[in-house]
Amino acid sequence: MTRIKDIITHLESIAPLSYQESYDNSGLLVGSQNDPVNGILITLDVTEDVVEEAINLKSNLIIAHHPIIFKGLKSITGKNYVERTVLKAIQNNIAIYAIHTNLDNIINGVNHKIASLIGLQNLEILLPKGDTLIKLVTYSPKKSADKVKQGLFEAGAGNIGNYSECAFTSEGTGQFTPNDKANPTIGSNNKAEKVDEVRIEVIVPKHDSRKVIQKLNAVHPYEEVAYYILPISNANQEVGSGMIGELEEEISTLDFLKQVKSIMKVGCVRHTKSIKDKIKKVAVCGGSGSFLLSQAKRQGADVFITADFKYHEFFDAEDNIVIADIGHYESEQFTKELIHELLSEKFTTFALNLSNTVTNPISYL
Repeated sequence: MTRIKDIITHLESIAPLSYQESYDNSGLLVGSQNDPVNGILITLDVTEDVVEEAINLKSNLIIAHHPIIFKGLKSITGKNYVERTVLKAIQNNIAIYAIHTNLDNIINGVNHKIASLIGLQNLEILLPKGDTLIKLVTYSPKKSADKVKQGLFEAGAGNIGNYSECAFTSEGTGQFTPNDKANPTIGSNNKAEKVDEVRIEVIVPKHDSRKVIQKLNAVHPYEEVAYYILPISNANQEVGSGMIGELEEEISTLDFLKQVKSIMKVGCVRHTKSIKDKIKKVAVCGGSGSFLLSQAKRQGADVFITADFKYHEFFDAEDNIVIADIGHYESEQFTKELIHELLSEKFTTFALNLSNTVTNPISYL
């Protein structure tokens, strides 16, 4: 029997909650993680109509990109759409889970989906995050070093970009004296011992540190395992905001924007003036991405596709880049398909439904 916590564990192994922005509220917002899953409805936003759709489909879990609860609720009396939506979900025993900026910030997340749709290649995170990695250093008897390293790799350590099982090792001499209460693997109580050891250093995603240390203790031969953790300031090239890549061939700016309008099903593209005959390098950010404009310019993007630019912010293009605002909903609407892909790879015993409710609050004439 699949429970809601199984869905959560899977999604958060891909997009850990630690990757969400400080202002965000991703995670399980309504319901019990111990409830069995009867069906899932996937949506961009949660509204009363979406909850009604879940009721009709007999889906007791809604997975949304945008959290219905962003600010603290002091009451749930139905005085606004947020409270009415939450109240309706609770009354019908429907859980609500949000996977927002943590899904935005992974390398194969929301921005990768947009970039792939519009045909970008050679993709990289536009603004990589710092403070998401640590370095683990430990010591092993020489004959056990390979087993210890393999255990660390299996737990998620040692991945750097397109490379796995990355580690640095150096040999030296370890020394210790077990006391009366010790049960040493090597040596005798109350007698100093020297052992040929290997120092092992690996990079670990911070959110995996507990799992990696548990694995280290499980595979290491010593009763007491010596290790230490170092915070590192390296930017994590697989976690961060936005994405940048290149088109296969150069294309005129207006032709490209027309393609984007068609592919992304956009009612209107607000953009700054075309400054080049041909463009090739494009940056994207689903949702509100104006904070990435300076980074897109530094990276040499010809066009920056995002949403929610304010009037005066368009002037910041300064004839160095084309800003293309395609709308918040439009930029993220294919996130539903992304979530469906992530779930369908693992879960097949219940219905995974894409919501047919259009939650875009904006209409175009």
